[in-house]
Amino acid sequence: MRRTLILFVRAPQLGTGKRRLARDIGDIAALCFERVMIALLLRRLAKDRRWRLRIAVTPDRDCRRARHWRPGLETVGQGSGDLGVRMRRALETCPRGPVVLVGADIPALDARHVAAAFRLLGSHEIVFGPAKDGGFWLVGARHLRGLPPLFDQVGWSGPHALADTLAGLPRRISVGYAEQLEDVDDGDAYRRLKPRRGP
Repeated sequence: MRRTLILFVRAPQLGTGKRRLARDIGDIAALCFERVMIALLLRRLAKDRRWRLRIAVTPDRDCRRARHWRPGLETVGQGSGDLGVRMRRALETCPRGPVVLVGADIPALDARHVAAAFRLLGSHEIVFGPAKDGGFWLVGARHLRGLPPLFDQVGWSGPHALADTLAGLPRRISVGYAEQLEDVDDGDAYRRLKPRRGP
């Protein structure tokens, strides 16, 4: 069964995305960051033959525009609902086989992190990539059929998003953990990680 990697992204538009970051660094700088990160991650992840890359974009109306980011890649809308509903839908609508979903605000992310997550799915049913702020930058599932509840009682954008998610999982589920990375949600993270941006 083929592996699928989902790049889960908000289409960059001035004044709509990365609101906490924009409050710290300004709307234009936040928009530039979003655009740079999408281009960077597509360059790092799209050509790897170990998985098929799919872009899940919000809002849905921007799917057509997103298809031009990297021609030839499958692009789907995230649909409606909160972050958890949209992530679960992105996972469940993939073809059969292991699936990993990553965000587009992790400057250190590259193909080796994704490959490591897929390896973890060889011995675990669910995998998470913990973020330094208490959230997670990656979630993956070995099997999509019978996917357990994942995001039903999660306080998003807070320091307990991963803990909330884990608390909602049935005890029988085997969970693996990828490397901890930092996502960029505010000005402090942006200033710490900005020098690491690049191929």
